[in-house]
Amino acid sequence: MKKLPQFALLLSLLFATFACSNEDDGGNVDPQVQFTTSESNGVMTVEGSTESNVTFFANKKYLLKGFVYVKSGATLTIEPGTIIKGDKASMGTLIVERGGKIMAKGTAQKPIVFTSNQAVGSRGAGDWGGIILLGAAPTNLPSDNAKIEGGVDRPYGGTNAADNSGVLSYVRIEFPGVAFQPDNEINGLTLGGVGSGTTIDHVQISFSGDDSFEMFGGTVNAKYLIAYKTVDDMFDTDNGYAGNMQYVLGIADPAVADASGSNGFESDGDAQGSDNTPKTAAVFSNVSLFGPKATGSTSVNGNFKRAMHIRRNSSISVYNSLFAGWPIGLLLDGAKSQANATSGSLKIQNTVISGTASALTVESGSTYDVAGWFNASGKNNLLVADNGSLGISGSFNQTTRPNFSIGTQLQTGASFTGLNSFFTNGTYIGAFANGQDWTEGWANFDPKNTVY
Repeated sequence: MKKLPQFALLLSLLFATFACSNEDDGGNVDPQVQFTTSESNGVMTVEGSTESNVTFFANKKYLLKGFVYVKSGATLTIEPGTIIKGDKASMGTLIVERGGKIMAKGTAQKPIVFTSNQAVGSRGAGDWGGIILLGAAPTNLPSDNAKIEGGVDRPYGGTNAADNSGVLSYVRIEFPGVAFQPDNEINGLTLGGVGSGTTIDHVQISFSGDDSFEMFGGTVNAKYLIAYKTVDDMFDTDNGYAGNMQYVLGIADPAVADASGSNGFESDGDAQGSDNTPKTAAVFSNVSLFGPKATGSTSVNGNFKRAMHIRRNSSISVYNSLFAGWPIGLLLDGAKSQANATSGSLKIQNTVISGTASALTVESGSTYDVAGWFNASGKNNLLVADNGSLGISGSFNQTTRPNFSIGTQLQTGASFTGLNSFFTNGTYIGAFANGQDWTEGWANFDPKNTVY
């Protein structure tokens, strides 16, 4: 195919879904572009893959059909305020391959929205695939060419801890998450070997049919994350993920949980619980995960399980956080993770667990003293029987926008001793200071009824 001159490119925008440019060729269309597009009723359908730079414009609407790939060397740029929908029948999914980039820089006033293609009133979890970012940062898998799950069959991982897969900022991902096969799912946002050069902040995932966020290795850091009414786990860390996360919110739907068991945090070293390195050693601070039980009498789906399930040699750390309204607060599962807790490589400090029937547990047959570990002097952890005493009832709101006010007990008690400079210091426990709401303006807690 001949390269089109600039004026031809401008004319083509009347009919295409995107602009393709190559910085080395003066902005002309690159002949390697493989995306195919069509327009119907003002929506541009995107299929295939690209090895060239692509832009999605805010004055267009886009439909992802099937697996859409941004290949190594290519960058997908998305303008603030752009709406991208996923096709249900073909499990529309956006995959940014290792070496590719996404530059999705929304704003609080103009977030970028990935959402269902179904009509108002007909949207539900699993209406499309989701977003998959693959990078070249370390994992604990035996090969740097491990294949990501979900039927995508693309490699991830490597030796570049500072690898850069681009930017996701002020982005909503609504109604994603499909099971390609049992135990082989596409999550709302899947991060495979994504490096610390990547920027992720202000990302909301709503009504995911599988996990909201799942990290397979990598070192990427993130702030201001929301998992809203997830079917399975809110935040899943595996295969040596060693990034930092702060200001993390999860809100459960009491009626909806997965048959496999739905958790707030699920964390594994790897599937076998091996001693492979790097260990899963993510560090979290200022987390608020609101489970299904606002009160002891709230009727909930029986498949809800734990606020935190830490197992298989995971060594994550949690600081200054709140886990409220779960059937079980913490399941510290397996001798290796218990040994990590004893050694101090796995930490939970300045953290509150409230409103649980069983706050602290271990696997059947274990004699590990998890209560003694959690309540040890200097950890400053707290178990609270009743959510109401913490002044957090508005955070469980299922019918209107949540209110994230907190009572006096949560307004102090945080400590950032030992945490690195990524973390912003504060006095409060959980994701919100009293009277402050970082979700305002860009997050949407009623996407089922939003007209796009």
